[in-house]
Amino acid sequence: MLSFCGKFGTCGMVQSRSSLCGVGLILLLCWSSLLIGCDSQVTHPDEVKALQSIRKALIDPNRNLSNWNKGDPCTSNWTGVLCFNHTMDDNYLHVRELQLFGLGLSGSLSPELGRLSYLDILDFMWNRISGSIPKEIGYISSLRLLLLNGNQLTGSLPDELGLLSNLNRIQIDENHISGPLPTSFANLSKAQHFHMNNNSISGQIPPELSRLPNLVHLLLDNNNVSGYLPPELSEMPSLLILQLDNNNFGGNSIPPSYGNMSHLLKLSLRNCSLQGTLPDFSNMHNLSYIDLSYNQLNGSLPSEKLSDNITTIDLSHNNFTGPIPTSFASLPLLQKLSLENNQLNGSVPSIIWQNRTLNATESLYLDLENNHLANISGTLFVPANVTVRLQGNPLCFNSNLVQLCGSQTQNIVVNRISISSNGSQCPPQACPIPYEYYASSPVPCVCAAPLLVGYRLKSPGFSDFQPYRDQFQEYLTTGLNINLSQLDVGSPQWQEARLRMYLRIYPAYIGPTNSSLFNKSEVLRIRTMFTGWNIPDSTIFGPYELLNFTLLDPYKDVIFSTSSPGISKGAIAGIVVGAIAGAVTLSAFVTLLILRLNSNRQQAISKRRHMSKISIKIDGVKEFTFQEVSAATRNFDVSCLVGQGGYGKVYRGVLADETVVAIKRALEGSLQGEREFLTEIELLSRLHHRNLVSLLGYCDDEGEQMLVYEYMPNGTLRDHISGKFKEPLSFAMRLRIALGSAKGILYLHTEADPPIFHRDIKASNILLDSRLTAKVADFGLSKLAPAPDFEGMVPSHVSTVVKGTPGYLDPEYFLTHKLTDKSDVYSLGVVFLELLTGMQPISHGKNIVREVNIAYRSGMLFSVIDDRMGSYPSECVEKFMTLALKCCQEETESRPSMTEVVRELESIWMMVPESDTKLVDSITTDPGKVVETTTSSSASSSAIAGMRHPYISSEVSGSDLVSGVVPTITPR
Repeated sequence: MLSFCGKFGTCGMVQSRSSLCGVGLILLLCWSSLLIGCDSQVTHPDEVKALQSIRKALIDPNRNLSNWNKGDPCTSNWTGVLCFNHTMDDNYLHVRELQLFGLGLSGSLSPELGRLSYLDILDFMWNRISGSIPKEIGYISSLRLLLLNGNQLTGSLPDELGLLSNLNRIQIDENHISGPLPTSFANLSKAQHFHMNNNSISGQIPPELSRLPNLVHLLLDNNNVSGYLPPELSEMPSLLILQLDNNNFGGNSIPPSYGNMSHLLKLSLRNCSLQGTLPDFSNMHNLSYIDLSYNQLNGSLPSEKLSDNITTIDLSHNNFTGPIPTSFASLPLLQKLSLENNQLNGSVPSIIWQNRTLNATESLYLDLENNHLANISGTLFVPANVTVRLQGNPLCFNSNLVQLCGSQTQNIVVNRISISSNGSQCPPQACPIPYEYYASSPVPCVCAAPLLVGYRLKSPGFSDFQPYRDQFQEYLTTGLNINLSQLDVGSPQWQEARLRMYLRIYPAYIGPTNSSLFNKSEVLRIRTMFTGWNIPDSTIFGPYELLNFTLLDPYKDVIFSTSSPGISKGAIAGIVVGAIAGAVTLSAFVTLLILRLNSNRQQAISKRRHMSKISIKIDGVKEFTFQEVSAATRNFDVSCLVGQGGYGKVYRGVLADETVVAIKRALEGSLQGEREFLTEIELLSRLHHRNLVSLLGYCDDEGEQMLVYEYMPNGTLRDHISGKFKEPLSFAMRLRIALGSAKGILYLHTEADPPIFHRDIKASNILLDSRLTAKVADFGLSKLAPAPDFEGMVPSHVSTVVKGTPGYLDPEYFLTHKLTDKSDVYSLGVVFLELLTGMQPISHGKNIVREVNIAYRSGMLFSVIDDRMGSYPSECVEKFMTLALKCCQEETESRPSMTEVVRELESIWMMVPESDTKLVDSITTDPGKVVETTTSSSASSSAIAGMRHPYISSEVSGSDLVSGVVPTITPR
């Protein structure tokens, strides 16, 4: 009885009108259950107790596990608890999966995990859990996937894990695990994947691992493994990837038997303190990737024919001698040959690049720097998609080879992005957030809500992704059983030997309203394909890891747990009979509730504005009457209307003391307007900085809500860099605006109490006063930074619904919903790129961050600089661009803090010629009390001629305001 509806009193616990529709259903089910009895299926008591102990050992700051004390785990769908949909021989339900991936959990792993004796998947990936791995996990004989990667686990690996006879995959990578690799792991006969990289595992690799018949991937890179390389590993019949980079094998050599690993696809032993000569690789017929760089290997390079599958050969930073074999020219898929920093001599065989026919997506990178190479045999012609680096060789004394020996030789671009455009024929910004245009939809201009997946290839078999992009999309869509058009692979980025990307998976269904949405079952199916590692492995793409699986607003109600177990047909019949018998009584009861709640709702609405007015009596902020504001705007005359947005209309006003102000008037009944109204007053009333726009007052009178700001005569930064002003901004002006904006945001992050995340930094929210001083505006979407918890620790982020402007949104925030101070850094970085290039953040399907990154990496930085900027100091521009791109790194941790941003901008400002800085400091435009005055400043004419209101659209000109002509308003 309790397992179905809890205590009978629960049926009356209805407290909000939002749950009104559920009242009848709850009453119906609970009343019917009295007639037929509630479902008798419940979770095994031992597992219920185990889950309660597991919960006690965890710290759950985001309250993701708040329903773990409500009802039965299996029948009440506890978060992350998935159960078998039938009882076992003991007539109990049992937990099949514990999926607690990426929930922000800390604390420790409880030994009680061992009591979940039917568990198939144990998933705690990407949390902050510390402590050791309980040995009791080794007693879960049914366990197939052990997924603990991306935490802060310490201690050694328990020997008991070797008892997991059904284990297929163990992922403990990116923790702080220490101690040796247990010999007992040689008993894991069904294991295919050992992912243990990025820990502190030490000691000898157990030769006994060679007994593992099914092991496919052995990833132990970035540990403290020592001793020797066991020759016995060559006997492993299924091993495809052996990745042991950045360990210390103490001067030992690579066993010759490794040359007999005919199935091996990838051998990566980078920086392992290896000595001796190379094995004979001619029998490794499937080898596609070999990296033995940064060792002390010697002897000659392999002259025998290598596998036709080879894409990458990296033998750099060793002690190899002799010539470069011409056999490298016969490798049809070769992308990278890196032999720099050896002692090679003789000629460079140009046949290596001349013997290849490369299509538009292919490239070849040859790095032969710092050897003893004397000349080039054959022609000197190098095709455009081939890069040859020869600096540091004697042949570079030949003046004919300058183009191959320069220190600025163009680097290979491995992150080339092919950008598809959906936009020119579709209305801009027409899809409400979080919907976006589904570019590959068979129906044009469809708004869709995609699934967002953080995805990383852990050990790909190539160096350049672009030639494999189409193959990858086909591989992944086939594995997911979706259409090719449903997948968008965005912004691949190399992270050492790993390739990270953000996937967008679009729904195939197009609804009658031209919108596209997944149903719940399809969301669950796709997620299970990733989290259950049900996508077949690929030889070329190697193993993958799931970094996040983000659900946008339309999918927030999806609960990742199994449905409640089925109810018998007799029970269903009883419920139906009971439902019919009670329908009349129930409908009458619900009708009374509806009438009562509607009455309460009307009373609440009538009180709402009165309550908000009482709550915003704030010292230091003037409260204007409706009559004062009306007089300032000539009764909101249309000639004073200068802009319009989602909040409402914006007017230019002149107060009784002749002060020119900007007035935002909320739309009547606008919930968004009310939220922004209260947020702006609450924040701006206590923020005082020269680089933040000032709130002069508010009006909450006669049912109206309005905000009164200082007037900014030089409009928005977006107007200036878009070319709307006749006189463009110089580099020094742009740099000073960037510095002022950064200082305003730094104040929000470090000096405001409590600190504030702006959440909507963009060029149109940076306003310019009469001296072109930058002031950050529009705090309607801002969030307070997280407060310290009960232990005094400050959380690193605020979990919130994604808000902001496309093109400026932090990708990590967009995917994870975790807002941090670095989210503002990313948005400001986009503004910096706008200042430097004059581009828009998104235009015709092209993203400014991608486009500038491509130009920067290809050595074409100055090709994207805004030519309206005039002359500029190139060193300063390069430093400013480097800073902007650092701010726009996809990974939060890679971005600088606002303190570092301000410090670097100040450093660049000190490098600007004094004549330029003095000219900028002398700029003044008269703000005026009415917009009539001009000055003699060189910048004044442009500032007045293109005068803007803080919220005016870029189509409105200053002359319109002066003459009183009603401007054409474009909604923003």
